[in-house]
Amino acid sequence: MRCPFCNHEESKVTDSRDASEINAIRRRRECCQCMRRFTTFETVDLSLQVKKRDGTFEDFQQEKLIHGMDSACRHTRVSHDQVRALAYKIKSDLMARGVREISSRELGEIVMRHLQETDVVAYIRFACVYKRFKDIKELVEAIQLIAPTTNAEIENEETTHAAEEK
Repeated sequence: MRCPFCNHEESKVTDSRDASEINAIRRRRECCQCMRRFTTFETVDLSLQVKKRDGTFEDFQQEKLIHGMDSACRHTRVSHDQVRALAYKIKSDLMARGVREISSRELGEIVMRHLQETDVVAYIRFACVYKRFKDIKELVEAIQLIAPTTNAEIENEETTHAAEEK
């Protein structure tokens, strides 16, 4: 570790402690040249990189994911808190799997899978933007892919609603 005082490249660790409140290791170091002491904090870099369509990379931004999902979920039964929880779950699942790099295509597919399970309207809205449908035919095809599930859910809701009215 380079000394911040004399810029010498060699230092020795004199003390190491867990700094759990900031998820780091606190190290007390001494420069091998000027003998001055300084403190460093060591953290694990678990950054996740997203490979965009144009081939460039950018850091995963949970707020960007939340914003996109929020837009799709606007005026649906999905609350902002549910969107935040979904975004957290998506990121946590990726981190638990040890994923360090993911394509925007794969990330979009994961989001669509979660939205399809949560709210079909939000799923369709997200799919429209994400898949960049060129015409109504592509939109209808996407709806037809989920139609059997959606029809079963609607019939189940209608049956439940009719039973409640009796």
